[in-house]
Amino acid sequence: MDSEPMNLFDLPMWQAWSAALDWLTAHPPRGLLIRAEGRVVSAGVDVKVFAELDPGEAESFWADQLALTQALERLPCPTVFAAHSLTLTAAFELALACDLIVATGPARFGLVERKVGFTPAMGGTQRLAERAGPARARELVMTGGLYRASTLLDWGVVNAVFPPAEFKAESLAYARRLAAGPTQAHRATKRIVRAQLDGGVAAADAVLPALAAQVTGTTDHRRAVAAFLSDGPEHDTVYQGS
Repeated sequence: MDSEPMNLFDLPMWQAWSAALDWLTAHPPRGLLIRAEGRVVSAGVDVKVFAELDPGEAESFWADQLALTQALERLPCPTVFAAHSLTLTAAFELALACDLIVATGPARFGLVERKVGFTPAMGGTQRLAERAGPARARELVMTGGLYRASTLLDWGVVNAVFPPAEFKAESLAYARRLAAGPTQAHRATKRIVRAQLDGGVAAADAVLPALAAQVTGTTDHRRAVAAFLSDGPEHDTVYQGS
């Protein structure tokens, strides 16, 4: 994101996200890193959006924005959101749609919609509840407080914290390691986790054999097994994503 000074979510920002997600859906990469330029990741939704939104159009408007979160979540590749500083409302909600979140120690996160008498409308509340539990989700949304990356690391919301001076390089390396991995196996892992979240262990068990069979037929799996047998667990197989 690069709409300085605050990377606000206004109509052009949402339109840019929509175009990017349309492209990514049609051309899925082996990994995705989302990051921001500028002093802050995002100060959230431009309050002018709320002031100008016709209540009669609100349901359709927010359904469109929620669809962005859902499209990001559906991407078959590993997705990483890199938060180097303040990450509020819509940006935090999109981060929660990613598989993994990395941050700097000074980064702060918040769903602060209560300041305008609103509730998060891009799916952040429920996705925070998935990661940290319903009590923590209610706390974060209802208090409207800002939470340190270290706190969210303890809650299981943030996955890794890197020093600010090394953050850009470390977050890129983190995402590249995932992108260089067994792409089809990662896709299966995402589908298994989603099945468990949607329907519990039984639902994940129901889809697992077919997914395992699909991965069994991949070139990456067959090559890695052969390399393991010849060279041991530290083999240097280069995964090709197929």
